[in-house]
Amino acid sequence: MNTNMIIEAIGYLGSALVLVSFLMASVVKLRIINSIGSIIFTIYAFIIHSYPTALMNLCLVLINIYYLIKMSNTAVEYDFIKLKKDDSIIRHFIECHKDDIQKCFPGNSIDFSTADTGYAVCHKGNPAGVLLGKLENNNLDIMLDYSTPEYRDFSIGKFLISKLPDEGIRSMTYRGSDTYHKAYLSKVGFKQKDGFYEKVF
Repeated sequence: MNTNMIIEAIGYLGSALVLVSFLMASVVKLRIINSIGSIIFTIYAFIIHSYPTALMNLCLVLINIYYLIKMSNTAVEYDFIKLKKDDSIIRHFIECHKDDIQKCFPGNSIDFSTADTGYAVCHKGNPAGVLLGKLENNNLDIMLDYSTPEYRDFSIGKFLISKLPDEGIRSMTYRGSDTYHKAYLSKVGFKQKDGFYEKVF
C-alpha cells in the first residue's frame, strides 16, 4: 500500500465515522463519534493542504466538545413514578418499544403480566425508562429494566436505583439475558453470581 492510498484511507475513515455518527440515537454517542471522525478528517485535510476543510472540521470538534461538556454539567431532572399493576400507559409504552426490548434482551419473554411491582422514570412528562419485577421478602426479581435509546447513558438506572431503598427494597436480582446488559449491570453495582446478578443495598 503506497502513501497516497494510506492518505485516502484516512479520509474515507473520517468521512465514514462522521456519517455513522448521525445514525446514533444517543446525542452523547453522536457527538463523540462525530468528534472522532472530524479529528481524523482534520488530519487528512491538513495532509492534503485543504486548510478550509481542516478549519471547518476543527470547528466541528470544538463545537462537539463544548456541548459534551455542557451536557455533562447539566443535571437531567427525572421523575420517579410507582406503577399500578396492569397500568395501561406502561402496556402502551412496552408495545411501542417491543422491537427494541427484544433486541436489547434477546431470548427474554416480553410477557410481563406476572410482574407485581413496577416503576417508571419520566423526563419532561414522557416515559424514558421502566422497571418491572416480582417483589418477595424485600428482594425485587427484575423482569424488565429498560430505557429508551435517547436515555441509555446509565443516568436513568442510577436515578431509579437510588429511589428503591425508600420503597422498602433491600436487594435486586436479575436472571435474564446479559448479552448487551453486562456493562450496565456492572455500572449500577450488580455482582455476577452463579447464573444470575445481584445488587444488595
